[in-house]
Amino acid sequence: MKLVVNGKSLEVAVPPDTPLLWVLREEVGLTGTKFGCGQALCGACTVHVDGQPKRSCVTPVGDVADRPITTIEGLAAEAALHPVQQAWVEANVPQCGYCQSGQIMSAVALLRAKPRPTDADIDDAMSANICRCGTYPRIRRAVHRAAELLGGDAAEAPPRTATAAPGGKP
Repeated sequence: MKLVVNGKSLEVAVPPDTPLLWVLREEVGLTGTKFGCGQALCGACTVHVDGQPKRSCVTPVGDVADRPITTIEGLAAEAALHPVQQAWVEANVPQCGYCQSGQIMSAVALLRAKPRPTDADIDDAMSANICRCGTYPRIRRAVHRAAELLGGDAAEAPPRTATAAPGGKP
């Protein structure tokens, strides 16, 4: 079966009902996408399919054959961070970090749909992603910062490199 992952065409020999998450992790070797609940309830496994967020733990790989799939590893361009990743660093969002790849993928999709989201937009879009450490205020700050970095054009923004915030804190 042919997959297009982060812009690269790949052949995988797996049953079509295999969850995309396990194909990405075990067959393709991309471990940034995490297993959280296995029921599409927590968001840790979020990837983009056709540019839209999708829970990879319940998505049969056969349903996404020949469709563009983007994982957390595919956001950055070479050594440069995507602006949402840059904002996450600046806002010091992660605590344990486990949910963050799914959080970032959901934030990227939000900013493509709403380049200047309100707090309510952010809360609504991100509510399906669970953070057991409770970093929601930092996530909201990071989404607003990413909107600034993107300059209102989330779909076409160039990646930024990581830099520390003044004083090393957000």
